Amino acid sequence: MSEHSQRPLSRQVQARVMGALNVPMRAVLGLPFSTPLSGRLMLISFTGRKTGKAYRQPVSYVQQGDMLLTPGGGKWKWNLQDGQPVRIHLRGRDVLAQPELIKDPAEVERLLGLMMAANPSVGAFTGVPKGPDGRLDRARLETAVRYGFRVVRWHLEEQAPASDKGG
Repeated sequence: MSEHSQRPLSRQVQARVMGALNVPMRAVLGLPFSTPLSGRLMLISFTGRKTGKAYRQPVSYVQQGDMLLTPGGGKWKWNLQDGQPVRIHLRGRDVLAQPELIKDPAEVERLLGLMMAANPSVGAFTGVPKGPDGRLDRARLETAVRYGFRVVRWHLEEQAPASDKGG
């Protein structure tokens, strides 16, 4: 059975809505200056691992020191490879970052806690509810990780060269 057919209807609808919203978001997040949206959203550029096609994907992030954290619930994350830097358009400028896909449930829970404390709307995109104790539902979290949910920890490198900005 495919991953898409196993997703609840609410997640399928959410994916379609996000796909439609991504079109104008790419334009706004690609501007050469910071905008109110760029405080929580960034634009990542990567090449499809199967198609070789260039993609620009808006994703939410939370900054933790010199790292960025992104909930990785979509398929885009499977195009990221350890050791392969990705160009990110962050607050109006291009930077390079090394992605690290986190799949250990305990570390995913810890990082999601940090992300939700900084940006409560992150919880709406994870599909993992909080229990009565205020912590993430551990069984639902483990199920999400088993079906591919990850947290992407971005290790910032340096500003991308001007010739890499493209057009």
